[in-house]
Amino acid sequence: MAEKALRIGVDVGGTNTDAVLLDLSSEPGTRKGRVLVSAKHPTTPDVTEGIKSAVRAILRNMSDPANAGIQAVSIGTTHFVNALVERDTRRLDRVAVIRLCGPFTHGTPPFVSFPFELRDLLEGPSFLVSGGLQIDGSEIASVSKDEIVNACAEIKKQGIQAVTVVSVFAPIDSEIKQEETVAAIVKEQLPHIDIVCSKDVAHIGLLERENAAILNASLQRYARRTVRSFQDAIRALDLKCPVFITSNDGTLLSCAQAAHLPIRTFSSGPTNSMRGASFLASMDTDIPQGQSALVIDIGGTTTDIGVLLPTGFPRQAASYHELCGVRLNFSMPHVTSIGLGGGSLVREHPTTSKVSVGPQSVGHRITSEALVFGGSTLTATDVAVALGRAQNIGNKTHLSELDVETILGAQEAIKVLLQNAVDAMKTSAQDIPVFLVGGGSILAPDELAGVSRVHRFHHFDVANAVGAAIAQISGVIDCFQDTSTRSISEAQADTEAQARARAISAGADPRTVKIVESEAIPIAYTSGRCRFYVKAAGEWSGTTHPHDDLPLPVTELHTPESTTEAAVPSTPPPRTARKAPPPHLSTAPDILAYTPTILNRSWHLSETDLEWLADGCYILGCGGGGSPFHTFLELREMLRNGDIVRVVDLASVASQAPDALVGWGGGMGSPEVSRERLLGNEYNEASADLWSFMGIDKPAALVALEIGGGNGLINMITAATSNFDIPVVDGDFMGRAYPTWHQTTANVYDESGRGLNLLPSAISSGDGNVMIMTKARRDIDVDASLRAACVEMGTHVGQASRPLEAKTLHISLIPNTVSLAWRIGRAVALARKQSSLSRIGPILVDAVGGPSTARVLFVGKIAYVNRRLHKGHTIGEVIIHALKTEDTEDETPETERFSGTLKIPFKNENLYAEHDAGNGQPPKVVASVPDLISVLDARNGSALGTPDYKYGLRVLVLGITAAPQWTETERGLALGGPAAFGFEHIPYVPLKKCVKPKSVIEEFGQ
Repeated sequence: MAEKALRIGVDVGGTNTDAVLLDLSSEPGTRKGRVLVSAKHPTTPDVTEGIKSAVRAILRNMSDPANAGIQAVSIGTTHFVNALVERDTRRLDRVAVIRLCGPFTHGTPPFVSFPFELRDLLEGPSFLVSGGLQIDGSEIASVSKDEIVNACAEIKKQGIQAVTVVSVFAPIDSEIKQEETVAAIVKEQLPHIDIVCSKDVAHIGLLERENAAILNASLQRYARRTVRSFQDAIRALDLKCPVFITSNDGTLLSCAQAAHLPIRTFSSGPTNSMRGASFLASMDTDIPQGQSALVIDIGGTTTDIGVLLPTGFPRQAASYHELCGVRLNFSMPHVTSIGLGGGSLVREHPTTSKVSVGPQSVGHRITSEALVFGGSTLTATDVAVALGRAQNIGNKTHLSELDVETILGAQEAIKVLLQNAVDAMKTSAQDIPVFLVGGGSILAPDELAGVSRVHRFHHFDVANAVGAAIAQISGVIDCFQDTSTRSISEAQADTEAQARARAISAGADPRTVKIVESEAIPIAYTSGRCRFYVKAAGEWSGTTHPHDDLPLPVTELHTPESTTEAAVPSTPPPRTARKAPPPHLSTAPDILAYTPTILNRSWHLSETDLEWLADGCYILGCGGGGSPFHTFLELREMLRNGDIVRVVDLASVASQAPDALVGWGGGMGSPEVSRERLLGNEYNEASADLWSFMGIDKPAALVALEIGGGNGLINMITAATSNFDIPVVDGDFMGRAYPTWHQTTANVYDESGRGLNLLPSAISSGDGNVMIMTKARRDIDVDASLRAACVEMGTHVGQASRPLEAKTLHISLIPNTVSLAWRIGRAVALARKQSSLSRIGPILVDAVGGPSTARVLFVGKIAYVNRRLHKGHTIGEVIIHALKTEDTEDETPETERFSGTLKIPFKNENLYAEHDAGNGQPPKVVASVPDLISVLDARNGSALGTPDYKYGLRVLVLGITAAPQWTETERGLALGGPAAFGFEHIPYVPLKKCVKPKSVIEEFGQ
C-alpha cells in the first residue's frame, strides 16, 4: 500500500458527506486509477464531525493509515456559496471598493447591479481614482498614492474589514501591475485588512469581475475559519498529508488559496460530479476515451446536466452568469438544471389524462411521503421502483394498486424532460454518450433520443467525492496580444506555453500538463489585436509549496472555539441606510396597471420604463447594436440620484423655434472595450465640442442614431438634467441597428452622397483626444475614416454628428421608436409574469402593430452557427431547424407549426431569412433587410445578439416591416437593402406593410 498513489476525496453536501479512497497509480497496460472504498455519513451542523466520520470510515479499511501513502485529502464544499445565498450577516462582511479607472466608468459605480437587499448588506465606501489601462496595455492614467492613502483613511474610519481593488483591463496588466501596487499601499496603511485584487478572481468584463471580487472579499473571514476547520478535521485523524479544496473548474486550491479566493469553490459541486463521472468512465474498458459526453446528475429534487469535454473537464459557462441576482463572469461549468429528482411529484391531468413529473418535489421528506415508503404521495422514485429499476428501495408491495398507464405515462414524461434538456446542452446534432451519476439516476431510462448510449457506473452515488479526489492543478492566461507581426496561431502557441509554465509553477507534474481550453478572440473593429484565453492543467506533482498548507490564522475572527458555521459574528458599524428603489412590478396585474408619467406632453422615464426600453432596444437591434445592459444601469443609477430623463415627440421640438436643432450620435467601437472600459464622458464631450465648433450653445433636443442596442439609450444619459438638460425625441435614424454610420435615414435623404447630413462630426476618446471631421468625398468614407481614428483612440469613442433642423426631420426621422421599444419590452415582461412565453411570438406581433406589419417567421432550434471576423465586423450565418412535435413544450391550440429549416446570414445584424420547407421546392427568402429580423430566446423572450447564437438554443424569429424611409426610396434600398451587403441577387420584397408605432405620449398623456 505504501507504494500506491492514494487520494481521499470528500464532498460535503447539504444532506450527506461522501468520502472515497482512490488509487491513482496504474499497472503497465492498464487504465489509471480505481476506487478502493467509499463511505457516506450525514452532514452535521458542525461540518468537521461529518467529515471526520466519513473519512474515518474510509481509514478503517487500512492497517496503517498514517503511513499508508495517502498523498492528499481533497474536499468539495458548498459552504461559501450557501452563506451568500442565505444572506447570512454572521458570515458576510461589508466591502470597500477602490476602482482604478481615470475618467471612465463613473456612471456605473461599484454595486450598481446588485439587488437592493444584497447591496444594502455588503456595500461599503467606493473610491473611483486615477489608474486603469487601455486595450493596448497603455495606461489610462497612473496610480496616485495620495488618492489611495486618503481612501484608506476613510476605510479605517468606517470600520471596514475587506477591500477590493479593481482596475480597468487588469487581466492584461502583467507589466505595470496597478492592482498589485495599490494592494501594497493599502496593506501598508491597513495591515490587518483583507484585500482582493479583481484580476485574481475573474476575467475581462469590468463590472462582472468587480462584482465577483466584492462577493469574494465579503466571504474571506468566514472562509479562513471554515478552511481551518477542514484542516483540523483531517489532523484529528492523524493524517499528515496536505489538505486541498476543489474549485469551480475541477482543479485544486491549497487551503491558503481557498481561504483567499472562496468564490472559486462556488460551483465545485457540479464540476466534481462531472469530473467524477469522467474518472468512473475511464475505468470502463467499453467506453472510448477522449470523447465528449453529457453528464446527468439526478438528485432528490433537481437534475443537473453538463457537457464533459474530451479533456475530461466540463464545458465552461458563457461569458456572463448570475448568482443571487448578481451578474458575474468567473469560471463556472455550463450546467442546466431541471425540476426532476427522486422526490418529484407525479400528477395526472384530470381532463387529458396526461401525466406530468415535477418540478414540485417532496424533497428530503421522501422517506416518509413516497408510496414506496408507506406514504401517500406518488413520486418519481415510486415509478422507478415499479419499473424494476431499484431493488433495494422501500417496499414494492405498497405500489400494487398503481395504474400501469400512470407508470408508463410518468416514465414517458421523465424521458421527454431529459431528452429536451439533453438536446439543449448538445453542441451538434450528432448523437452523444450520457454518463449517469447521482442517487436519483435510477429514474433515467436506458435509451434517450439524440444519445448514442446511456452509461451507468459502480459508485455512481459518490461521483462528487471521486471528482474531488482526482482534481488537478491549473494555470490560466487571459491576455491581449499584438498579431500584426505574427500569426494568431503563433501568438496562441506562445500563450499556451505561458499557461503550461504557470500550471507547473503551481505544482502540476510537467509530464502530465495539457491544454484543456484555448480560445482566440479577435477584437471587433480593429486589426492586429487578439484576446487569448488559455487554461492548462495537470496531475498534482505530490509536493506543496511551504506556505500552501500552513494552519490559517483565526485570531482576528473573534469567534468561539466551536466550529459550528453559524458562530461567526460580523457587526459593522452603524451607517445611513440606502434609500430603497421603487417597488418592482412583480405581478402581471402590476404591469397592466402601470402607466408612464406624462407631464405637458413630456414623458418622464422611470426605472420600469428603462428596463422595458433596454429589452426592447436589444430586440430591435436585429442581432447587433451591442447589449444595452451597462447603459441601462447607468441611467437607472442617475434616476436613483435624482436625475430626470424626458422624452418628447418631434412636433413639440419643431414648434419651439423655426431653427430648432436636434443633435444625434452615440458610441462607436469594439464591444470588447465597452465591456471593460465602461462609458465615461466621451459622448458628452464629443457633443459639446462639436456644438462649440459649430457655434451652438446646445440643441433643443437629442435623438438616437439607432434605436437598436446600446445606442438606443445613450442619448438619454447626455440629455439628462445633470448633463445638458434637454429632452430626447421619440424616434431615431435607423428604426433598428445597422453596422455603419452612413446607413442612416438622415443620409438617405442626402442625395449628394458626400455625407452632408453627417458632417461635421466629432469623436472623443473620453481621456483628452477629440477629432472633428468636416468633409468627405463619399458618405462611406465618414465611417471608414472615423473608425480608423477610433482604433488609435482606444478602440471605443463617442461620436456626435451634425445637429439637424427639427422642421426638416418629419421626412427623415423614423417616429415613435422609443415608444416601440417600450411596448416590446413591456410585452416581454408581461408574458413572463403571465407564464405565456409559449405565445411570445403573437404577443410581440401585437405589440409592434399587429399582423399587418409583423409576423413570426420561424420557431425552432439552432442547429448550426458559423461566424468569423472580417474588417471589424462579425460575419456568418445561423441555421435553425423546426422542432419535432415531441420536442415542443407548452404547446397551445394557436401555436403555429413550422417545418424544414431557416437560414439567416448576418453581418453584425441579421441580413435575410431563407426558408427551406424540405418539400423539394427551392428555398424562399421570407424576409430581408431593411426589414427587421430578430432572433429571440424562446424560453425567456430575451433578444439574442449574433455572438449569443449557439447550438441547441430554442429560438423564435420575429420579422417586422421596416420604416418607409428605407423601403419607399431608391436610395434607402441602396443603403440599407440586400445589395448594400453584397446580396444583389436578392430582390427586396416587403414583409408586410409598415404601421407607424403608437406613441406612448399620445396614449397616456391625455
